[in-house]
Amino acid sequence: MPKIVDHSERKSHIAEATWRVIVRHGIQGATVRNIAAEAGVSLGALRHYFSTQHELLDFAMNLVKERVTVRCIDIMQQELPPREKVSKVLLELLPTDEGSMAEMEIWLAFTFHLKTPGASGTELGDGIHPLAIRLIEYLDANALLKENLDKELEAERLYAILDGLALHALLEPKRLDRERIIRVLEGHLDSICI
Repeated sequence: MPKIVDHSERKSHIAEATWRVIVRHGIQGATVRNIAAEAGVSLGALRHYFSTQHELLDFAMNLVKERVTVRCIDIMQQELPPREKVSKVLLELLPTDEGSMAEMEIWLAFTFHLKTPGASGTELGDGIHPLAIRLIEYLDANALLKENLDKELEAERLYAILDGLALHALLEPKRLDRERIIRVLEGHLDSICI
C-alpha cells in the first residue's frame, strides 16, 4: 500500500528545518542543500514542495507569523478578564522561552535579509502595529484606558515597547528574562489603564 503523505505537514516540517538552519548558521547558511539535509529529505523532494529558495524562505517566514497569530487568537478567545487577555497576548509576542526566542531570532533574520540590497521584493509585515492598535481599542472598549489618552500615540508606544523588549531580550536574555519582561509590560499597562 502506498505511503500517504500529508503535504501540508511535510511543508511545515521543511519550514521548521529552515528555522533550525537559520538559528545555527544565519540566513546565509539557509541554502537549499543545508535545509534539505536538516529536514532529512532529498533535494528533489524539497524542490517538489518549494521550487525556489525564495518560495521556501517566504513560506518559513509566514509560518512563524501564522503560528504566533493562532496563539494570540486562542488567548483572545479564552474566558479571561480583558486586561489579562491583553497581557497574555503581549507576552506571546516576545521572546520569553526557547521556542519564542528562536521564533524572534528567525523573524529578525528574515527582516534583515529582506532589507539587504538584491533581496526579493517580499513585503514583510509583522502585523504587530495593527495588533497594538486593536489591543488599545480593546482596552478602551472595555473602559480600562485612562481618560484623555491619545489612542493612536499609545498604540505607537506599545509597538515601540514590544520591539525594544524583543530586541533587548535577544541581545541580553539573562538581563531581560521573562520575569523582567512581565514587569515592564505590566508597568506600561499600569501607566495607561485604570
